[in-house]
Amino acid sequence: MRNSTIPTRSRRLLIGCAALASIGFASLAQADTLEDIKDSSSVRIGYANETPFAYTALDGSVTGESPEIVRKVFERMQIDTIKPVLTEWGSLIPGLRAGRFDLIAAGMYITPERCKQVLFTDPHYRLLDTLLVAEGNPKNLRSYEDIANNPDVKIAIMSGTVNLGYARKAGIKDSQILQVPDTTSQLQAVRGGRADAAIGTQLTMKGLADKAGDDVEAIADFKDDPARAGYGALAFRPQDKALRDAVNAELKQWLGSEEHLKTIEPFGFDRSNITDKTAAELCGA
Repeated sequence: MRNSTIPTRSRRLLIGCAALASIGFASLAQADTLEDIKDSSSVRIGYANETPFAYTALDGSVTGESPEIVRKVFERMQIDTIKPVLTEWGSLIPGLRAGRFDLIAAGMYITPERCKQVLFTDPHYRLLDTLLVAEGNPKNLRSYEDIANNPDVKIAIMSGTVNLGYARKAGIKDSQILQVPDTTSQLQAVRGGRADAAIGTQLTMKGLADKAGDDVEAIADFKDDPARAGYGALAFRPQDKALRDAVNAELKQWLGSEEHLKTIEPFGFDRSNITDKTAAELCGA
């Protein structure tokens, strides 16, 4: 006996109902995290130790440009408690998607590749990169190309950062690249002679140089393509569009205000770092 079939009209009705139900469930899922945060008056943020973006201070508190922005924005949303979750940089996106925290507050750059995995707010800063080298810059390194042209030179790059792709595109071989988990490891690699240079944002490399004293320096005349400027933002799970949109709306009202500028000043940021770029533009949407 043949299996019975559902009449075409009924089948179409069932498919339509299923589609509507999936839309409803998707909308509900988007709202859930936002509602949970409101109900508990707390939000979990993922960060990696990278000064001045997000880091654990000597007193054990978590601070930096991104966590302080999160505090101010969620205060405006009447959310009182920020719960930081320390994570290696390369594990931030997997940790977010796995639900270990509700958003990434680590100064993460918006890139088209990352946009396929997370939702970004519009950026809250623009920065260029530079190199950290031994005092006096003995290898005379001022660009990715200088490193690519000298196969004996090694560069320390934090795993999971955009700099890894930039280095490879510039012709730097993998044998020249020392991947490390954090900026402290970058500093140690240069100071210990395991790398001739480390790459990162101007503020990060300058901060490391200040921390290290006379051993290393952040070069002031790094030659880079302005198109490779980094745009940092907060990142959310793809299903948390309602939460991202709510935070983005608060950011648009607050960025550039005197309170915002006062909040970011201790971390080396000022009005010159503010940008009118949008996440949609930077994602290539």
